[in-house]
Amino acid sequence: MSRTIIVDALKRTDFGTSITVKGWVRTRRGNKSVSFIALNDGSTIHNIQIVADGGRFSEEFLKPVTTGACICATGKLVESQGKGQTVEIQAETIEIYGTADPETYPLQKKGHTLEFLREIAHLRPRTNTFGAVFRIRHHMAMAIHRFFHERGFFYFHTPVITASDCEGAGQMFQVTTLNLYNLKKDKNGSIDYSEDFFGQQAGLTVSGQLEGELAAMAMGAIYTFGPTFRAENSNTPRHLSEFWMIEPEVAFNEIEENMQLAQDFIQYCIRWALEYCKDDLDFLGDMYDKELYDRLNFVVNNDFKRLTYTEGIKILEEAVAKGHKFEFPISWGSDLQSEHERYLVEQHFKKPVILTDYPKEIKSFYMKQNGDGKTVRAMDVLFPKIGEIIGGSQREEDYEKLKRRAQEMNIPEKDVWWYMDTRRFGTAPHSGFGLGFERLLLFVTGMANIRDVIPFPRTPNNAEF
Repeated sequence: MSRTIIVDALKRTDFGTSITVKGWVRTRRGNKSVSFIALNDGSTIHNIQIVADGGRFSEEFLKPVTTGACICATGKLVESQGKGQTVEIQAETIEIYGTADPETYPLQKKGHTLEFLREIAHLRPRTNTFGAVFRIRHHMAMAIHRFFHERGFFYFHTPVITASDCEGAGQMFQVTTLNLYNLKKDKNGSIDYSEDFFGQQAGLTVSGQLEGELAAMAMGAIYTFGPTFRAENSNTPRHLSEFWMIEPEVAFNEIEENMQLAQDFIQYCIRWALEYCKDDLDFLGDMYDKELYDRLNFVVNNDFKRLTYTEGIKILEEAVAKGHKFEFPISWGSDLQSEHERYLVEQHFKKPVILTDYPKEIKSFYMKQNGDGKTVRAMDVLFPKIGEIIGGSQREEDYEKLKRRAQEMNIPEKDVWWYMDTRRFGTAPHSGFGLGFERLLLFVTGMANIRDVIPFPRTPNNAEF
């Protein structure tokens, strides 16, 4: 008999029908006359109850059916007598695929800390928490592709291995086939990369943006969605060394259209979660974050407030003058910290905020310069609880200005000549932004640590699994 996945079995009302389910045992309880097995196959947060009659299944037979064991159960679908579920299965046959020794299987019925579960990342998808998080992760990826596809964007694959450091921050992981025990040096004492695999120094990408811009200048509207890497020694609940980025880039969009695209995009993703992930959100809201639904609805139901960085600084300085205490000082020209961003969103405007026109000194070389000579057309989208969730800008399309800015920021022309070329051959205004996928997931799931929204987190001193 073909298998019915549990999410579908729980919706069925054709009682008396024989069905087969397969999955992993969450718990087994009962006595000599009857056993109740809670079975889960990962398709839903909910278990289905298998009722095993003692007359049909001996105590000895059921002994290996412990938490973590994998079984196949066939039987009659009936209305459930107990609370918490509408249907259950009266087992006619049970086949044990794989046992899980209760002495050594680490996921027993008691609660486990998230820290402990990170140590067994190969097993944590079997818990309710991580099943919920990773199903939501899938749904958010689906929403992202649907959003852009419906609006005529093309999904564009940018390289994972590159010779250019897009952000110029020197935080790239190096990719090499050189013998590290016997590195050949040139006459200046520098490493000679001519014999390396690519014939030059190469690393893992920190962003697909520069290549995305090239694609937008040919295809109009594109988006990237792939892994990015930062060799940044940050052991915080908000940083990963390997994470996923979504980066749309649109020819002919200026900063206003870019801001609207960012708002439409993120509201679409959150509406998708509210529509398709209700059971998982209910669980996470109940277990981890009682305000989860309030925050999701807060973003969906409010237009985002738009103001300049200069106006934002003024509001923050006025707050300090009235006695509000920030851990980090605030002044024009400083980069905003999460506490400043959250103050604007949660306390001052009580709605999501898009800040624009940042000082050029704290932003990347490719951002379009304003006429004041001090600011660039950058934009950051700020959310409750986490602060910045999206960063973007209108890009500088003027060849001379871009060249001058790259020189000021010590970015070698040999690394970005191909990027500069788009400003020489048919340049056009264009804009884009980047959204860290895991930052979005932190917001949507209510989880507190970014390591708990990616299956196998990569962080300083941790490349396990």
